Amino acid sequence: MIAFLRGTVADALPQCLVLDVNGVGYEVQVPLSTFDALNPVVGQPVTLKTHVHFRENGQTLYGFATDAERDIFRLLIDRVSGIGPATAVSILSGLNVNAFKSAVVSGDVQAIARAKGVGKRTAERIILELKDKVGLASTWEAQAAGTTSAAASDAELALVALGFKQAEARKSIAALVKDNPAATTDELIRGALRRLG
Repeated sequence: MIAFLRGTVADALPQCLVLDVNGVGYEVQVPLSTFDALNPVVGQPVTLKTHVHFRENGQTLYGFATDAERDIFRLLIDRVSGIGPATAVSILSGLNVNAFKSAVVSGDVQAIARAKGVGKRTAERIILELKDKVGLASTWEAQAAGTTSAAASDAELALVALGFKQAEARKSIAALVKDNPAATTDELIRGALRRLG
C-alpha cells in the first residue's frame, strides 16, 4: 500500500493532481479541501497522505493534505453502508474535517446533504451510523467540550479507521494519555498499536 507521496506537481486540476515522483507521474484524486489547503502550483513540491482503492476494473489513488482527512475518508468508505470513495471525496470537498465532525455531533443533516451526490437520506444514514454504530460522535463531543485532547480524538479516529473497535481504541488511548498527557497523535497511535497488536 502507498502511505504517502512526496513529489513535484506536474499538473493541478481542482480534484486531480499529477505528482512527479522521481520521474513517475502519479494521478491522484483529491477533495477540494485538500486542493485549497495545498494550493498546488506546477513545479512546487507537495506531500500527500494517500489511500489506494482497488476495484475490479482498476485502481484509484486518493490524496489528502492531512492524516485527519484521510481518516475521515476511510471511516466513511469502511464504516458507512453505501458510501463509496467518490461520495466520501464529495463530502470532504464540501466540509473540512472539523465541520464534518461538528455536523455529525450536532446531527446537522443539511450540512452533510449539501455535498454533491449526497441527499438527505444518505446524510441521515451517515450521522446515524457514525453516532450509533461506530460511536465516534461521543469522542468528537468530548473534544469540542475540551474534556479530551485533539491528539487523543484524532488517534482514536485513526485506530477506528484502521478497523479496531472504538471501545478498545478509547481504552488504549486513555491509558497512554494518563501516562503521557502531552503525547502527540502519532505517539498515541504507535503506542496503541503496540498495545492492541
